[in-house]
Amino acid sequence: MDTRQLQAFCEVVERKSFSLAAEKLGVTQPAVSLQVRSLEKRLGTQLLDRSGRRVEPTESGLKLYRSAQRLLALEEEIVSELADEATGELDGTLEIGASTGPGGVVLSQLLCQFAEVHPALHIALSVFDTQTVVERVADRSLQLGVVGAAPRHRGVEYEPFFKDTVVLACPPGHPFAGRTVTLDDVRGEQLIMMQEGAGVRQMIEDELRRAGTRLRDLNVRLELGLQESVTSAVRGGYGVTFISRSSVEKDLDAGMLAEARVEGLELEREIHLVRAAGRSETRAARAFLEFARNRLT
Repeated sequence: MDTRQLQAFCEVVERKSFSLAAEKLGVTQPAVSLQVRSLEKRLGTQLLDRSGRRVEPTESGLKLYRSAQRLLALEEEIVSELADEATGELDGTLEIGASTGPGGVVLSQLLCQFAEVHPALHIALSVFDTQTVVERVADRSLQLGVVGAAPRHRGVEYEPFFKDTVVLACPPGHPFAGRTVTLDDVRGEQLIMMQEGAGVRQMIEDELRRAGTRLRDLNVRLELGLQESVTSAVRGGYGVTFISRSSVEKDLDAGMLAEARVEGLELEREIHLVRAAGRSETRAARAFLEFARNRLT
């Protein structure tokens, strides 16, 4: 069976669009349509329902999609095994996604160090919220992901990567600075939160539930996207926020921010490595993980 046809078909199923599949594959939309029609003709059945606003797999198409995923993963594994026999310098592109906490400092520094060791390798780090990173790893837009939470997704697998501490960041001179405060203290302050989908936010919501309260019980009047916008607001004196300590370490050292801890909340979290389920790592990805683990342990 032609794996190019299967790849085109799977991309259409995952993106529910011929045009988006073509964009991902770097080909024209008519080329993707031709691949799928040829596959349908060979199998003698309709695989996609094109009648609605979005393209959806038929019952036969869904069965083929599940099997095709396994076949494509096996093909990738074979290619990867053959690549392992190569003894030359790493080249090509290593595409990694990360949420804002680990991607801001720890991962970016590791990637820069890794790039110095492998000058022929192009490295691309994309920073999104946790949910977006997971989805892009699942649809194989990214080779690896590094995230601060592990939302359920049947298309990915997680494993522990390193530990991170979350703190309550506040402006210098704030009454919380350098103290351990209670949840009642926090209720009296304007709390600035990252957007839904951010790993730190999910962690805080989980910890608040464990402590018998909810995020909506606190004074959350500002939700300002991701890490940098939230940090900027706290530096400006507009409130306090929960944030990865590693991401604001320079601000803490420079006295631009102060930190506090909250009694009753366990604010150390596991940073997770995320892979597409059933996907074999490329030689470059394996080399980076070995490199990173040697420096994180």
